[in-house]
Amino acid sequence: MKLYAPWEKAFSKISTPFEHFIHAQTTTGMILMIMTVLALILANTPLTESYVQFFHTKVDIAIGSWKLSHSIHHWINDGLMAVFFFIIGLEIKREILVGELSNFKVAILPIFAAIGGMVFPALIFLSINSGTDGSSGWGIPMATDIAFAISALVLLGKRVPTALVTFLVALAIVDDLGAVLVIAIFYTEQINYFPLMFASLTFLILIIFNRIGIHSTLPYFIVGVFMWLFMLESGVHATTAGVIAAMAIPSIPKQTPLDFTKETKQLIDEYDNYPVTSDHMMHEKQKAILINIQDKIDDIGTPADRLERGLHLPVALIIIPLFALANAGITIDINSYSNTLMEPISIGIIAGLILGKVIGIFGVSWLAVKLKIAKLPQNSSMSQIFGVAFLGGIGFTMSIFVADLAFMNSDELIFQAKVGILTASLFSGLFGFFWLKYIAKSNPKG
Repeated sequence: MKLYAPWEKAFSKISTPFEHFIHAQTTTGMILMIMTVLALILANTPLTESYVQFFHTKVDIAIGSWKLSHSIHHWINDGLMAVFFFIIGLEIKREILVGELSNFKVAILPIFAAIGGMVFPALIFLSINSGTDGSSGWGIPMATDIAFAISALVLLGKRVPTALVTFLVALAIVDDLGAVLVIAIFYTEQINYFPLMFASLTFLILIIFNRIGIHSTLPYFIVGVFMWLFMLESGVHATTAGVIAAMAIPSIPKQTPLDFTKETKQLIDEYDNYPVTSDHMMHEKQKAILINIQDKIDDIGTPADRLERGLHLPVALIIIPLFALANAGITIDINSYSNTLMEPISIGIIAGLILGKVIGIFGVSWLAVKLKIAKLPQNSSMSQIFGVAFLGGIGFTMSIFVADLAFMNSDELIFQAKVGILTASLFSGLFGFFWLKYIAKSNPKG
């Protein structure tokens, strides 16, 4: 409790699901930072060879003549990250149905800002790398790492208004949706239509489960695993199966809150009507009533909510840290590092994540407010939006993920991309944090 106390005090007016989301993302950001440092240490010590060999170790899954054989690195990026993308899908769905993206007037500014924050970085990268081997990396600077960005804002406490946090969350969710679409559409080399047809069939089965009212998560999990396997064989990146499966998970409870309250009160009254025995044992009818109440509690909740809450911890503590450990380790030699920074790919990513994000997020937001298309978040200022625009330049997780897809056949290009990502993310995070802490002021009349 002590760890979260300052955050809970700073954001006491945020609704419980949103507060839970903030806590989860902040925890992820802190652990990501630790694992990134650990990966960099391992990649620059005598343990380097063991570190590389471990993540290139093959792990096989075989059933009869059927066999899947991939390295640990591949299992993390294509397997475990599918769960991460499943969480992203659930977050996108929640935000659209009941969150910040459900109110068009509130959502319009972060939507415009997110689109600007994707388009301008890609254009800047292409302007530097057009016609080169690195041109396929245009999707790398489009991404924003929601965990790191939100962590920076939450650490600022009362210096930033709550509405600015919700603005960044909505922006990052739209950004994630854009990244998923880019991965699915532009980073698929060859499509095998037969397994893709079966993947579509599994999605149809999930929709049927939803429509007939199945709220148990086990059937969705079983079919979802088959969807992932079919997507893996189809050529479309397997992690997109996570997002697609999330869209089919029920988000509407079986009971309305009003009916739940009414029926639960009746059951509690019925429970109280039975006398307590001398040994304080419950009557058999009371046990049945408690089971009935528990069933109603399950009915008022939704599988989407249960899965989002249940998976956030393993994703935050296991999957994302493993991804960072497997992907963030780059050898840092001052001379080679400085030379790599001068490569077009590194320059394009740094310019895209810093300059492109600021032009896209801050510039488009300023234009939308000036044209009265949208309003600033409550109590916030354009100066604070400028700071948030820099936090949007923390690419990290998604950027590294896209870099591996864009340059999968070239370790050298991936290295150049990672140098650019780490450099830009570090600068953007520090500049955005200190700008919001010491320079930007809130607008109490906003």
